[in-house]
Amino acid sequence: MDALIASYGDATSDSDTDVSTPTQAPTNFQGFSNPLPPPPLFLLNPPNSLGTMEYLQIGQANRVRSFPHVEGNYALHVYIPVYIPSTPKKELALFLKKVTSLVPGLHVVDVDVPLNSLCKDDHKLEQVALGREFHISLGRTVPIRVHQIDSVVAMLRQKLQFQKRYFIDFSKWEVFVNDDHTRTFLSMEVITGGLAEITRQIQAVNEVYKLHNLPEFYKDPRPHISLAWASGDISDSLKRVVEEEMKRFNVRGSLQKCIFSSKFSGIECKIGQKTHKICKIQDE
Repeated sequence: MDALIASYGDATSDSDTDVSTPTQAPTNFQGFSNPLPPPPLFLLNPPNSLGTMEYLQIGQANRVRSFPHVEGNYALHVYIPVYIPSTPKKELALFLKKVTSLVPGLHVVDVDVPLNSLCKDDHKLEQVALGREFHISLGRTVPIRVHQIDSVVAMLRQKLQFQKRYFIDFSKWEVFVNDDHTRTFLSMEVITGGLAEITRQIQAVNEVYKLHNLPEFYKDPRPHISLAWASGDISDSLKRVVEEEMKRFNVRGSLQKCIFSSKFSGIECKIGQKTHKICKIQDE
């Protein structure tokens, strides 16, 4: 893409050119003074891209850090990676489209693309909103100092070194709000299968946090993955829409007791931009 733009010039350069001042071609290339034609639009916006307008909208939603950035601090996040299987994606996409049509301002978590810009194309919606890696948090995302990194990683590995495989059942749509009420999240919660195992893992992470004087996780943790977010606290309106849509899906028999299941595949710890593998899976 960069090569294309470099060859043809900036796509917006035409509007910046002073047409009253003719440009003179270099002496050695007078026979080729005609400029290259503009590239086809489909080359600048490939079929698998989100399109120019959607990318421009990514930065328009204001997200607020949960803690201020301080030089020398690194954000610590301990989590279980989760991928949504292909089978339930169409049903989930249908649910997201309906909720998005009733609640404006929802964005895809992490990617920060407006959901309503994806709802026109089912493939893009499934790919961007449902096809990425999701996270079940096992601890708060907190800042740590560089001298704490090795100790935190070593202790997490010691506490969580060997884990058995188990299935995680996502059984309920839920709405969460962050601590300072600056963001609302549309999530899927674990309330049955896998809850006991995840709770034990959270307790182990809490022990490591406590030894490093870091804030522990919520007293009554509710493991979940978040699919979308909106600015501010819109939990009341979003929850009403979600509950109403869940009733409609249940009436049609579309929504099962378990929305989807995922096999536990390990625990990771991201510190700054580096990801550390924490545990090995112990086969039974």
